[in-house]
Amino acid sequence: MDVGVTELATPAEAGFDAWVEARIAALLRFAYLVTGSQVAAEDAVQSALVSACEKWARVSRRDDPDAYVRRMVVNAHISSWRRSGRRESPVAEVRSTAGGDPAAAVVQHDAVWRMCSALPTQQRAAVVLRFYEDLDYPEIATILGVAEATVRSHVHRALAALRRELEADDRGGA
Repeated sequence: MDVGVTELATPAEAGFDAWVEARIAALLRFAYLVTGSQVAAEDAVQSALVSACEKWARVSRRDDPDAYVRRMVVNAHISSWRRSGRRESPVAEVRSTAGGDPAAAVVQHDAVWRMCSALPTQQRAAVVLRFYEDLDYPEIATILGVAEATVRSHVHRALAALRRELEADDRGGA
């Protein structure tokens, strides 16, 4: 009798595989925005998924396994950053634009990433979750494992730092 791979998988493993298949692209996009690097994003997602797979029976019973795994991605990146003791400068990823000057879009994209990469990890994660993932403050607090007031503080400080950077660029470029 020839045993197929699907016959060897437990229901929990099959559920995890289906969950990952449906969400891997979104997890990688989220991780890229948090880390600023495709390689770091892939590493963070890989670490989070390994941990989530090991605990899938418990993770899948949570109210929102997506939020739980996103938090694992953020934590994996922070742990990696702490282990290495340094930050990597992200490289701008060139994406197609729907009109206009593609070079200007790349320059703008690069400038945004340079400014965001200068933010502390928790502030960058809070900004990404708030403005890219469009989550509200209580959801972000759950993902980051901090109080809602801390999330508001992270976002406020990050936006203030970005404003200062933009003003400095405007004064320097004028």
